[in-house]
Amino acid sequence: MTDDAYLVLLDDADGPLGVPLTAVGELACLDTPAVRAWLGAQGVTVTSPRLRLLPPEETGAIPEGTERLPVPLGAEELSRLRGELTPPDQARVEEELLAYRSCTNGRDGLLTRALATGVPAHRIAELTGEDLTTVKAAAH
Repeated sequence: MTDDAYLVLLDDADGPLGVPLTAVGELACLDTPAVRAWLGAQGVTVTSPRLRLLPPEETGAIPEGTERLPVPLGAEELSRLRGELTPPDQARVEEELLAYRSCTNGRDGLLTRALATGVPAHRIAELTGEDLTTVKAAAH
């Protein structure tokens, strides 16, 4: 396994490997000279159904002799790619987890500010659904 995702050019456009680039959306690596040169050498565009993208943990499934190019992806790009490979039920739960993470980002700072402004700990716990012990710990 590598830390890079891979662009691969499949012989069969209907193969189950990876996802088409069009499903993942905009990727910064597609604007690099190396990727543009590789696509040109393969004679394909980013919309080719034979061109697929695989996350790092799936690169072991690339058949020997398949044209491939390692590409670095940002965290958000990699998350989108993995989301496309995830079964729909699991993808919905993962979206909820991401929403939860974004809602709780900065939680400790908010609890501390609320306590500092005089909101009683029991009221903070009531409003946030946080355990009272967790709220009180934010004061320290």
